[in-house]
Amino acid sequence: MTMIEMKVSGLGLDKNSDSPVVLLKEADGERVLPIWIGHAEASAIAIALEGIKVERPLTHDLMRAVIEGLKAKVSRILISELKDNTFYAKIYLEKEKTIINVDARPSDSIALALRVQVPIFVSQNVLSSSGTSMEIDDETRAKALKKFLANLNPEDFGKYKIT
Repeated sequence: MTMIEMKVSGLGLDKNSDSPVVLLKEADGERVLPIWIGHAEASAIAIALEGIKVERPLTHDLMRAVIEGLKAKVSRILISELKDNTFYAKIYLEKEKTIINVDARPSDSIALALRVQVPIFVSQNVLSSSGTSMEIDDETRAKALKKFLANLNPEDFGKYKIT
């Protein structure tokens, strides 16, 4: 399977569905893959992108701690398939000389990848069928992220403070 490395290009909000969209951009190209995600997952991705520290661990921080506690590491994530308009992903874990892949939602995989700073890949088949060419400049990306963060409700973070 051919894999294409991607970077998180930004977060946006689909005005038609009021759903957040994470945009993955080809690391060495111009293709972009939009993935519609939930609000909680968008918050987790935004927190990681902005480097915001939380007082207590959120779910993806907990995932990282458990993986590290088991003396394993995340080596990469892969958006592997698109079936019935649903994206599927795999988290690749390494422990000693064993590689384990875990089925996961793309949004959770991306949030974890940003926290442990590992590459994000998309299969060539998924990118060919769902990707698009689109220029995204830094100013547009920054505006979309600021707008998303400005619209977050404090209740989205529960009782924990952002420091």
